[in-house]
Amino acid sequence: MSNVIYPENPILMIDDDESFIKSVQFFLNTQGISNIRLCSNPGNVGKILKHEKYSLILLDLVMPEVNGLEILEMINVEYPGTPVIVLTGEIKIETIVECMKKGAYDYISKPLDKTRILTVINNILKINDLKNENELLKKHIIDDMEKSEDDFSEIITNNAKMKTLFHYIKAISQTPLPVLITGETGTGKELFANAIHKISGRIGNFVKLNIASEDMSLISDTLFGHVKGSYTSSVSGRKGLVEQANGGTLFLDEIGDIDSKCQLKLLRVIQERKYYPIGSDIEKNVDVRFIFATNRDLKKMVEEERIRKDLYYRLESHHINIPSLKERMDDIPLLTDHFIDKASKILKKKRPFYTKELITLLSNYDYPGNVRELEGMIFNAISLHEKGILSLESFYKKINHEGKLANKENFGNESINDIINEDKKFMTLKEVDDFWINKALKKTGGNQTMAARLLGLSRRALNNRLSRKKNND
Repeated sequence: MSNVIYPENPILMIDDDESFIKSVQFFLNTQGISNIRLCSNPGNVGKILKHEKYSLILLDLVMPEVNGLEILEMINVEYPGTPVIVLTGEIKIETIVECMKKGAYDYISKPLDKTRILTVINNILKINDLKNENELLKKHIIDDMEKSEDDFSEIITNNAKMKTLFHYIKAISQTPLPVLITGETGTGKELFANAIHKISGRIGNFVKLNIASEDMSLISDTLFGHVKGSYTSSVSGRKGLVEQANGGTLFLDEIGDIDSKCQLKLLRVIQERKYYPIGSDIEKNVDVRFIFATNRDLKKMVEEERIRKDLYYRLESHHINIPSLKERMDDIPLLTDHFIDKASKILKKKRPFYTKELITLLSNYDYPGNVRELEGMIFNAISLHEKGILSLESFYKKINHEGKLANKENFGNESINDIINEDKKFMTLKEVDDFWINKALKKTGGNQTMAARLLGLSRRALNNRLSRKKNND
């Protein structure tokens, strides 16, 4: 398979000093920026620019026979929106101002600071990637692209936030850049990774690895493999997961757990599409789409120097953050039906009926384990079910044990203003009593059994309070 070229549209370097631009090209190649065109004859610039579209242009300002400022002005007029970085040994304020007036994106003096030139180029490429994504998203939205059953069949949702993510995945699916999927435990990160692979059209395998479950001393071997004789006990070679995923997708879950030594190797294969199996001095080429997932704060880990900064910026070329279940509670009825069907089939039981109270109950829980926890609750209830209507007892036990309500901050942590009346005086005990009863009934859709449970009362105690309230009104 051929290596993936980055960026998609090439970078053009214009400088009469051929040895200089070749040295810059070599440096950028080592940093994973491989799609570069060189122009050492500035007189050919007009023809070259007509030939293809460029991500950005590196332009020397002082060249014999051709004025760099004139080329800069021509690019700004005829190819607006193409970023130009001016390179020159002249460091004059007047020259810098003139370059900026004529449309230069930035100005870097010679000899080049490699860190600065790389930073500026990466910033431009990232902005270009975002622009391309936005254009693709606009196109899909305008075309009213609908969710395909095959593409997202395993993701059960009718939520607007989730559908927006589907549009985003459609937009980025054909790009070769890595994807970072974040979200709480149990939100379905692997399902999204699988969907990205299917939509990408890549013909290779979808290979997955949970890094947290691996022995860190063996992680390099797992990923990159080894040749015969590389270890005392290695009587045969081993293909690593990177090679197994060649032409396809490699999904690395819990990427925040990877050790520092392997981070550098991973960075190289992402940037250069090349790697060495353990014990080999023969370089291998590979064409892999990387997808990473984590529920950890990678930015914080970068600040703590536990994740390499350069690796982090590669990981998040495209970023998908999956909402937690409490952010998509409108999916509860849909998910409940789906998991009841699934559990009934797997456990070989007749699908039970359930009351409206089940949905109300499930909609009043916080789900620290997200969709995976909901699935477990339903499987547990179906396994205990024998006949008739599905019992709510196992659900009540789970929720009472966890002691968490959905959006609890909106129910139990009211501000002081909520228990002060309009005259800036505290409510009476009766007023507080009425306040919480009304709130509980509203939250449970008028279901008195559930409202009583939320309030820590028996059904009879709540009925008595409601009767007294009715008689007093």
